[in-house]
Amino acid sequence: MKKDILYILTSLIVLSQAACKKFIEEDLVSTLTYEYYTTDQGLEDLVRSAYTPLRFKYESEQSYALWNFGTDEFILGDQFNFSYYNTYIPQLGPADGFINSLWVNNYDGINRCNLGIERIPPYSNLASKTLGTEAQKTQRVAELRFLRGYYYFQLVQQFGGVPIVLSSSSQVRTDFPRASVPDVYNVIISDLRYAAENLAVTTSDLGRATRGAANHFLAKAYLTRGSAVTDQRGQKPTDIDSAIYYADLVINSKTYSLEPDYANLWNGVYPTQTVPPLGENGSAPRGDYSKFQTAQASKEIILAAQFNTNLNLIGTQGNQTHLYFIMQYDNGIPGLVRTVDNFNGRPFRRLGPSDYAIDLYDRKNDSRFYKSFRTVYYSNTNSGTPVFTAADAPNPSLVGKLKFGIGDTAALFIVNKKSNPIPAADIAKYRYKVFARYILSPTGSILTGYSNNKYLTLVKHLDPVRVTNNFNEQRGVRAGILARFAETYLIAAEAYGRKGDYAKALEYVNIIRLRAAYHQGETKNPQYWMFEGGTQGDVASTFPEMMATDALFTTNAPSELYPPTVTSTADRFIHFMLNEKTRELCGEFYRWEDLVRTETLYDRTKLYNKDATSIQPFHKLRPIPQTQVDLTTEGGQPLTPEQKKNYQNPGY
Repeated sequence: MKKDILYILTSLIVLSQAACKKFIEEDLVSTLTYEYYTTDQGLEDLVRSAYTPLRFKYESEQSYALWNFGTDEFILGDQFNFSYYNTYIPQLGPADGFINSLWVNNYDGINRCNLGIERIPPYSNLASKTLGTEAQKTQRVAELRFLRGYYYFQLVQQFGGVPIVLSSSSQVRTDFPRASVPDVYNVIISDLRYAAENLAVTTSDLGRATRGAANHFLAKAYLTRGSAVTDQRGQKPTDIDSAIYYADLVINSKTYSLEPDYANLWNGVYPTQTVPPLGENGSAPRGDYSKFQTAQASKEIILAAQFNTNLNLIGTQGNQTHLYFIMQYDNGIPGLVRTVDNFNGRPFRRLGPSDYAIDLYDRKNDSRFYKSFRTVYYSNTNSGTPVFTAADAPNPSLVGKLKFGIGDTAALFIVNKKSNPIPAADIAKYRYKVFARYILSPTGSILTGYSNNKYLTLVKHLDPVRVTNNFNEQRGVRAGILARFAETYLIAAEAYGRKGDYAKALEYVNIIRLRAAYHQGETKNPQYWMFEGGTQGDVASTFPEMMATDALFTTNAPSELYPPTVTSTADRFIHFMLNEKTRELCGEFYRWEDLVRTETLYDRTKLYNKDATSIQPFHKLRPIPQTQVDLTTEGGQPLTPEQKKNYQNPGY
């Protein structure tokens, strides 16, 4: 059995003075000193602590704000917290707290890594069980080099050129000139290559870096650098070849495998309940905790930020991404309330899928759509449930009885096309609440039954477990997936396509699509035959309909929703891969960086995100935090207004 790597907070000085003060105070509280890092326990704790910043992506609202908002995939819910990340109004600026936290979190991790990289090699204790040999010490240094490369990769994708700090700091420093983007990529690739050469292939500690993780992120870093067209990232002619090389190392390693069923990745949120006869009660839906545990240890996961139920180790926030994608099911829908078991989740309703994200799927044949988005809610209370009357009861014996009981359908979302609106009179015939995407009104106009608080809920981050049983507990324990095997295939596919090898690219895409299709013998989602044109009881594979061919990008295939400015095969292929990433990875906190990487953020967001009315081309970079600009010195002197302007990214 694998055990989770324990994340331990340490007291380290990071880049900005504000952060220094924070960690110095923690040092006084914890009584840790740098002498602690000359012991076995101290060095092992230091390495563990270097993993802690991985959690940042999942701990609070910066998760969707920095990685999902402001893209083509998601639009605003009705709770507008941090909506400016989606609209790009001037409030998204250097003084924003998430911008500062992103900067400080990554440099915190970098400084922890630097300290360990310096202190572990000269450490000598032959009796040590973990650091007694050169091989053991090299393993730990390789973990730290991997993490440092990862943190710099996060920084350069968001901010562009950033200060390069490769030694630990025990004193307050303020002289931090920004390095060029090419120089930052050189550091990233150097660290990740060292890690790839020295990390173990597998680990008994769930969450530690492995060789596969290093190779995956090397492929991603090379693809990112090599994708540049007008941006200057230090791209080299060999970058795409290198992306292919490292991605194929992961693919051919036999260490990882795709889950047979796409739903397995998110299991634990799917219902088990008794559906009652008409007018009676069954059992309320529950999550399957055993499936949830199995999903956490999937062989598809290459790297994940670890959370657990130990209050001393989970940190201050836990994984809170389960809160943000949920629509308001607990208001305005009879038969549904929020319950302490957290099956349906706590609906913070920050964001929902865009029309682009909904329309991109072949919903009839691609099982990923209905395995990613919840379209049915089951009753968990009789409160407010309507009863049959003499006018609408199917037979007289049901008059006065519940139209639906606990465990039965309480709400249904129909994902129809605008060309096929459902008459309002037909919707009124349902005995439970129905939200059709497009409705034909009695006057003949087409309306939508969706709204910014009633929309499709992404299930990928739902979590049936909290660290306490408190009704309002927000701290979840689901691992935050930072890399999975399906993404490796898509990295490789894009790289092959960029070299013109479309046959190999399609081979890899179709490996992903084979899993995405309904399998032979699989019971399909009821929407398949109710609304998508399928036949009830059909258990045939849908892969023949799902198989990708080059016609999807050598022509202007309507299914791909290409922007009108995309006209060449090479450009359509890049947008095809972006589409394929949405179909596979929607909502998994990759999108903003992928659009920036491919230099498509402005065009695609402007086209597909109705909320992003203020986006400008300069938004491809985040602003440098104002505290960093104000505290930076040059030659021992504060920066002049002109120097501050040059230090800041354009447009801010």
